[in-house]
Amino acid sequence: MNSTDKNEDKESKCRLDKWLWAVRFFKTRNIAADAVDGGKVRVDGDRAKPAKEVKIGMLIYIRNKDFEIEVEVTGLSNIRRGAPEAALLYAETETSKAKRENAKVTRRADHAVRDRGAGRPTKRQLRDIRKFTSNY
Repeated sequence: MNSTDKNEDKESKCRLDKWLWAVRFFKTRNIAADAVDGGKVRVDGDRAKPAKEVKIGMLIYIRNKDFEIEVEVTGLSNIRRGAPEAALLYAETETSKAKRENAKVTRRADHAVRDRGAGRPTKRQLRDIRKFTSNY
């Protein structure tokens, strides 16, 4: 086995936590490993361990506080590269795209959100809110 075979072998094998870090879903590999341990990442519908070997064609579901996304693995990398290169290593499923669009519309239409920069309600506004919402 020569050195090129070793390099090809390294690129054909990739740990789940390392792959998640390399494709930029998580800022550090440690955060990626914690997410996998915490059940925030599922591989082909099942919980996985951080050391699970990722293979091309696997479906990976990632749930984070900011987003939920389901992707299909199209490439492997153990090295973190720029975002355009990282985006080539996965393809988001159509159902995932639709869910994200629906979530975006729902967040915009949320009626209980205050305008950014409006600050906290004043004492008078709080009294009016309590008077309006109370059962008196």
